[in-house]
Amino acid sequence: MKLNNPTISIIIPVLNEQECIGDTLNYLRENSSSFNLKEILVVDGGSTDRTVEIAQKQGVRVVSSARGRAKQQNAGAKHAQGDVYYFLHVDTLPPKDFDQSILEAVNKGHQVGCFQMKFDSDSRFLKFFAWFTRVNIKLCRGGDQSLFITKDLFQKSGGFNEQYLVYEDNEFIGRLYGLAPFKILPRKVKTSARRYEERGEVSLQYHFGMIHLKNYLGAGPEQLLDYYKRKIVS
Repeated sequence: MKLNNPTISIIIPVLNEQECIGDTLNYLRENSSSFNLKEILVVDGGSTDRTVEIAQKQGVRVVSSARGRAKQQNAGAKHAQGDVYYFLHVDTLPPKDFDQSILEAVNKGHQVGCFQMKFDSDSRFLKFFAWFTRVNIKLCRGGDQSLFITKDLFQKSGGFNEQYLVYEDNEFIGRLYGLAPFKILPRKVKTSARRYEERGEVSLQYHFGMIHLKNYLGAGPEQLLDYYKRKIVS
């Protein structure tokens, strides 16, 4: 179904992101059109720093939510007023005029999709893995690539599975692949490599791969969270 003059609600889940929330909000405004954006929703999971204060000073709407990215993104969708939801991690920056790219895809009948991705790093190792984000299979998807989805399809899908405290984006996108053709937009978001720099590139990528494998072999949300806590957080 083609929408008439659709607008976008950007939904950003946050938790203690005072270092980057202000820059991200400024960037989004400078690289999009106010005609296309219905709103920017910052969904806070209980920050104890200045994240909420900074967002409110920038005039965006802040929604309080229980902690957990799946819960926060569902809460954002519940309050969103746009025709298209754009789920964005706070440390990921979409390309200039990203809103126009999304709406052009929606107007061509694409109900769900994402951008390709690159890291803010010169690491050849990370560039190698980022290259695969152009491949349109579930294994190559992830929340750092951002996600656009029409309101109608989001409601049809049932939203994010709140049992998942990790792997929530992948689980959701996996279900979406079964509901509608998934569109990979031919431009790139730039996401932070901070986790890889902190934990080690090879080590962290290995553990992410193991989480994918465990999910494929039937591990549930509790098992994935246990592995994440033992191997990545500890």
